[in-house]
Amino acid sequence: MEWLLWIVIGLALGFLGGFFFRKVQIDRTLGSVEELSSKIREEAQKEAATIRKEAAIEAKEQILREKNKFEEEVKERRSELSAIEKKLDRKEETLDKRAQELDTLERQNQSLAKELEKRQKNLEKKDAELTQLIEEERGKLEKISGLTTDQAKDLLLRSLENDVRRESARIIKQIIDDAKENANREARRIIATTMQRGCTEYVNESTVSTVALPSDEIKGRIIGREGRNIRSFESVTGVNLIIDDTPDTVVISCFDPVRREAARQTLEKLIQDGRIHPGRIEEVYQKICKEMDEDMRESAERVVFDLGIVDMNPELIKLLGRLKYRYSYGQNQLYHAREVAFLAGAIAAELGAEVECCKRGALLHDIGKAVDFERDGTHASIGAEIARKLGERKEVVNAIAAHHEDVEMETVEAVIVQVADALSAARPGARRETIDTYVKRLEKLESLAASFNGVEKCFAIQAGREVRIMAQPDEIDDQGAVKLAYEISKKIEEELEYPGHIKVTIIRETRSVAYAR
Repeated sequence: MEWLLWIVIGLALGFLGGFFFRKVQIDRTLGSVEELSSKIREEAQKEAATIRKEAAIEAKEQILREKNKFEEEVKERRSELSAIEKKLDRKEETLDKRAQELDTLERQNQSLAKELEKRQKNLEKKDAELTQLIEEERGKLEKISGLTTDQAKDLLLRSLENDVRRESARIIKQIIDDAKENANREARRIIATTMQRGCTEYVNESTVSTVALPSDEIKGRIIGREGRNIRSFESVTGVNLIIDDTPDTVVISCFDPVRREAARQTLEKLIQDGRIHPGRIEEVYQKICKEMDEDMRESAERVVFDLGIVDMNPELIKLLGRLKYRYSYGQNQLYHAREVAFLAGAIAAELGAEVECCKRGALLHDIGKAVDFERDGTHASIGAEIARKLGERKEVVNAIAAHHEDVEMETVEAVIVQVADALSAARPGARRETIDTYVKRLEKLESLAASFNGVEKCFAIQAGREVRIMAQPDEIDDQGAVKLAYEISKKIEEELEYPGHIKVTIIRETRSVAYAR
């Protein structure tokens, strides 16, 4: 029984020991859990503090960005307002100058009026003297001759008639001479003042443009495999590419400045892009043509705004923009129109004519040159018809139609437009005869080639030594292309005068397009 008691005691002690051991272990576990939770809370608090700091920093950066953006917008608005203020200041200065000129002209008119009044008084004085002489002669005649009053009157009148005629003729001649001298002096003063106020650049035309190449390797890409890229470029743009004459440079040759500029921009875009193949060339060229149309319209709008002309028909502005790349005798037509409008407005202000009418007529006087290759007639008659259809006043239409004296001038504004046009054309360096003759020869060469049936497009290249013709493939077959080249060459020989020889090239191309969907 004792051993059983000892066993029970041992079990009780073991149970109590295990209980106390588990309690200590549980207490340790609870302590580690509390410590872990405390650490987690601290880390969460730190992370929350970090997030708050990052959010605060990001908010500050956002505020700083918005502040910078606002300051940039304020700066841009201030620069715009400054530009507007400068324009207003310039207009105010112009108005002050015009007011001073009007005051000067008024003073001159007052002095002329005083001079005429003085002459009138002299004439009245002489008339009184003549009356007195007549009375004295009448008394003398009555005493000496014993003639009747009527007879004395007849004799006296015949005696004085010749003297009066001679004196009046002398006075009239003197007045006419003075008027002519004053008119010539005043005309010279007005023209000199107008020319001094004009500040126009000398505009000359060239027939070549150059494009710099980043490396010689790009030349091979421009030429393409077996020359397909350069042939495609020349056929699409209608220019001539000269590649091997100068290092790191491509020369674009064409007499048509619009075509040459479009080709130059197209080539620069292709070089920058790096993708050069026939499809890409045609795509870029069409895009550049659209951009150039927009640029020409904006240039015309700037000219209209600079001249202070309002309410002009958008179609007229569009046609005016086409003159940006049109030249006559080497003179840029858009800048020539702007210069003529400025001169006409200045002359009209000096003479007291209608400034707005003169400016509109002068700006539009060569508008017919934008479409004269599409219609029959002179550019003056074409321009007048366009202006009339698009709502311009009859005075403006007459100024356009009469600036080359094709029709009779009906107003003084038409005369002013003609004078301003002559002044702009006669300015030293404004025109060059030789280049215009050359351009007209190439234009005639293209128009002659385009007159044949089956011709889609034609381009004069190689400075007029070659005409390249795009034939319509559905109308001209291979044998017909040979015949067409022969007929065009014969017509060129018969109708044109040219140095050397002209190569006629017919290109007949058939394209088939399909889409895989």
